[in-house]
Amino acid sequence: MFQRKFSRKDILNCLICNDAPCDSGCEFLNPSSLLRSIWFDNEKVAAINYPENNPCLNCDGHCKNSCVSKNKVDIKDILLRLNNEVKADLEITNIDEDRLKCNFFGKQMDNPFVLSSSVVGSNYDMCARAFEAGWAGVAFKTICSFPIHETSPRFSAITGDNGTIIGFKNIEQLSDHSVSENMETFRKLKNKYPNKIIIASIMGQNEKEWEELARLCEENGADAVELNFSCPNMAEDKLGSDIGQDPLLVEKYTKAARRGTSLPMLAKLTPNVESMVPMALASKKAGANGIAAINTIKSILGINEHTYISSPAVHGMSAIGGYSGNAVKPIALRFVGEMAKNEELKDMHFSAMGGIETWKDALEFILLGASSIQVTTAIMQYGYRIIDDLKSGLNNYLLEKGFSNIEEARGLALGSLSETTDILERDTIIYPKFHLDKCVGCERCYISCMDGGHQAITMSDKRRPILNGKKCVGCHLCVLVCPNKAISSSRIRISKK
Repeated sequence: MFQRKFSRKDILNCLICNDAPCDSGCEFLNPSSLLRSIWFDNEKVAAINYPENNPCLNCDGHCKNSCVSKNKVDIKDILLRLNNEVKADLEITNIDEDRLKCNFFGKQMDNPFVLSSSVVGSNYDMCARAFEAGWAGVAFKTICSFPIHETSPRFSAITGDNGTIIGFKNIEQLSDHSVSENMETFRKLKNKYPNKIIIASIMGQNEKEWEELARLCEENGADAVELNFSCPNMAEDKLGSDIGQDPLLVEKYTKAARRGTSLPMLAKLTPNVESMVPMALASKKAGANGIAAINTIKSILGINEHTYISSPAVHGMSAIGGYSGNAVKPIALRFVGEMAKNEELKDMHFSAMGGIETWKDALEFILLGASSIQVTTAIMQYGYRIIDDLKSGLNNYLLEKGFSNIEEARGLALGSLSETTDILERDTIIYPKFHLDKCVGCERCYISCMDGGHQAITMSDKRRPILNGKKCVGCHLCVLVCPNKAISSSRIRISKK
């Protein structure tokens, strides 16, 4: 079994540059592509792509000198470790992309990855560049027949210690291009890229507009229609997430859109509800063929301690807006999993989104029943180029598991998912296991157990943890807080009886 030797934490100083200077400092390969794969949890494919002749072994390390990060990345050391610790364990190197092909309402997609309806897919040039990069389709930025006037600024974020975005807030609205301009874009895209999937996201103000927009999208080359019942920034006058919170409105406007088109329809639902299932069932009853979920979560992000205004601040005011990014993935997984488990929804196509950055993120949604994957926030941070690692990482996983296609992996996690904790086994304890060779004596496990657990850890005079099995309940808080990964889950199960 492959054990991860290193990951993003090993290259936190890397800036994931565009046109990376480290590439110009190396005459043998492009280090940036390998570093980027490591960043996106794809170190196996990085190892596959690392040359067999190990060019870093005798080089002079100019790549590190070229690094523009304040704390320069020791690229040579990372790539030597990649060769010695990862490549040495690999046996599989054939990563034919045919495994990624999947079905989208009878049409073949090159892979399951689609731009979600947002700024990342809002004009011809952007969509064309994404298609050229390898994205299989686009859910085009939501089209409407009323004027859109955006604010400045309109984004804010919560970042990690190294500056990467953990959570992202937007107060952006819909497409600011006219309906006719967007229809022209559809025609041009379909003419140039006939095998790419165009999902037309629409929002109407009344039944007539929902019907008319759906009709126009079909006439101008869309492959499917996505009904935006979920934008948190369009909640006035029964628009956006106001619709997605009411199954009667969902049914009403889905019926209207269905009158305008015979195309497959996806209802894009809001997470600002207790459960999406009633709205999903209402959309199905009215003619929808699939569900897109989740859209952003209503949020307030940061209050300035001096101005008392939340972010983003617009001329002394702010507003509740939509929250996205990797921080929302657990919530997105929950909604997708709940709907996919529902017997009445099992024949629906689930197009999943919410915090997807890596192929592993995408795989989690596939294992919970998703058939296609939509991405926005990660693209906004890293660009369309992330498709390379999304595809190669998922492809390599399928190959290793012996799956011939994505459909064989879809839904495999649903059988172990329960909506409540009532059915979980409670008669055994799994103790933590201390790896003293990795322990540095920081005592984080001790303080967490003392103040947040069950006082089951004491420290030796050499600052090493000692477990009191009579007090330990096997909660594994210590496993989670150890910064050096020196505590793991033991395979020993102790009966409480």
